[in-house]
Amino acid sequence: MLSRAVVLSPSANFSKGLTSAMLGAPVYAQALKQHEAYCAALEECGLQLLRLEADERYPDSTFIEDAAVITKRGAIVTRPGAPSRIGEVVRVRKELAQFSTLSSIHHPGTLDGGDVCEVENHFFIGISARTNESGAKQLAEALASWGYPSSFVDIRDVKGILHLKSGLGYLGDNRLVVIDSLSNCEEFRTYDLSVVNWQEEYAANCVRVNERVLVAAGYPRLEKRLGELGYQTIALEMTEFQKMGGGLSCLSLRY
Repeated sequence: MLSRAVVLSPSANFSKGLTSAMLGAPVYAQALKQHEAYCAALEECGLQLLRLEADERYPDSTFIEDAAVITKRGAIVTRPGAPSRIGEVVRVRKELAQFSTLSSIHHPGTLDGGDVCEVENHFFIGISARTNESGAKQLAEALASWGYPSSFVDIRDVKGILHLKSGLGYLGDNRLVVIDSLSNCEEFRTYDLSVVNWQEEYAANCVRVNERVLVAAGYPRLEKRLGELGYQTIALEMTEFQKMGGGLSCLSLRY
């Protein structure tokens, strides 16, 4: 069971962050409302929140998941693949000082937390435009030292997704939500796959939080499918974060 999450509010210059979505500039007031609804949903799922104030030095920093990987046995501070985001980890490292075992990714490695999907005690690590092989190997070694196996999933040739979890979500019960272009990955062959169609690919970034599943609003086919599988969902508006290339998992560190 998850009990805590760290969140960081969008800054007033949120629209200055990195994006290739080509969906227009986010509306800041709307982003704040959507972020608050997201936080309320986490609390509804039973999580106690540590809320960090916005930091205009790093307009992408509301996507706090990229700055760390947290496990039950320790935490790893990342080294983001975008140079403009590297400074985000300084603040996150201070907040994670509570962990007796705290590791870090070092040069020449790069790693974004959005490329890391925990599936029970196994970790899938995406090798992407933001996470390189060195960063992936460093994370795998840290996880192995804590008794966690891992495997790499190379998504550098998968179109339309920035991070592994842009096209992948774990629901528990040995079930993955995946986009079609990831559905034939050898690494996922032992799992039950719920494949989203091309019109709903953004919704693949769904998040299981205890007894509920957070899903992006506006994707009825996936939401209906999850209901048929017995999951209770909370649909959240994510339009302003989608404009900046972010999804539901990106907005918190959950543990």
